[in-house]
Amino acid sequence: MYNRSRINKGENRVIRFKCTLQNTIADVLRSRGWQEVKEESGDWDFYWADVGWMREVFDHCYMEEHMRLNHFRNHYELTRKNLMAKNLKRLRKQIERESGKIEAAKCDFFPTTFELPADYHIFVEEFKRSPNSTWIMKPIAKSQGKGIFLFRKLKDIMEWKKEDSWKIDGTKDDREPVENYVVQRYIDNPYLIGGRKFDIRCYVLVTSYIPLKVWLYRSGFGRMSNTRYSLDSIEDTYVHLTNVAIQKTAPDYDPEKGCKWSLIQLRMYLLAKHGPEAVETLFRGMDDIFIKSLQSTQKIMINDKHCFELYGYDILIDETLKPWLLEINASPSLTASNQQDYDLKFKLLHDVLTIIDMEGKLTGKEKRVGGFDLMWNDGPVHCEDLSMEGAANPPYTTNTMLGCYNNREENLKKMMRSHGASNKS
Repeated sequence: MYNRSRINKGENRVIRFKCTLQNTIADVLRSRGWQEVKEESGDWDFYWADVGWMREVFDHCYMEEHMRLNHFRNHYELTRKNLMAKNLKRLRKQIERESGKIEAAKCDFFPTTFELPADYHIFVEEFKRSPNSTWIMKPIAKSQGKGIFLFRKLKDIMEWKKEDSWKIDGTKDDREPVENYVVQRYIDNPYLIGGRKFDIRCYVLVTSYIPLKVWLYRSGFGRMSNTRYSLDSIEDTYVHLTNVAIQKTAPDYDPEKGCKWSLIQLRMYLLAKHGPEAVETLFRGMDDIFIKSLQSTQKIMINDKHCFELYGYDILIDETLKPWLLEINASPSLTASNQQDYDLKFKLLHDVLTIIDMEGKLTGKEKRVGGFDLMWNDGPVHCEDLSMEGAANPPYTTNTMLGCYNNREENLKKMMRSHGASNKS
């Protein structure tokens, strides 16, 4: 590894990186002039690793002071569907004990959720209390819509249950353990645009859990269904699942147009339809989802100064403009579906690396870096200047600008000029 004398803050050096992915992130790392290490045993300063590497290698890896890695050790506490639900339920109970039911109600942003097979009996009781409801089954550790299906009758999951190695009486046979699922009450009144369902992908960067330090990216996108919404066809994945991996297999999918709206387009559409007050309430609700979900794992997350995490949040809006948390991704897709998608992800990842600051150029006091706004730093971060870049007189003081104008190039140039002047003085 490099000697500590070579990695002082601000010192010019070649940064060595490893990357397990060959998509947008690899392009960004190379574009910064960093040196790629391809040997398995090669020394590195920065590693963009997959979660498999974290599981198999991290605990056996010595890391020097300057080294940085893109996952926390137990990131799955927030990104495994069953653990996310468990941690959010625990937070809600804690808030109810400490502050009462009214305050705890602010955590009601995720659907009623049970883990199967462990919670099967409890789920059946809830199912029978609302027999006409639609439910959705999701494998706890799969992504891109794999293994997901909707149902309305218990008999619809009997075939799935028969193939598993668990039984109603709790006994098991000698077969391999069953793949765990979560079953959630399906949000059957989504907000529709052009008669189609959509959800929103937002990007949240955590650079520390203790203290909690959170950055929110201004840009993101709405992922649209390719087919008009209807509850008459719950078996049609093109209607109900907005994942790009699902939608791009539709017969009439156009890869150039895609099924995405930019977040600024979506915000402007909602402003025109519902006015600024309703839209601000919606986006403040999304801010609450980001912070409360992270707080739900703050005490159990293994904080490590070498680690950071870029989360992909999937948010659904219902017809009352209430935001719902669907899931959180530790490895949000960095493969671009078209040129516009590539540009968004390239800039996003470039700004992530600027915040991680391997080159030692930042002061540590920044509230804005490129397209990222610092929203939480051991407490809420507030705007000092209400006429800040990218928004004309916002009616709130929290330092978040989700879906607002992302003049990141201007911000980065201004920031670098300021830091250059500081270094000269």
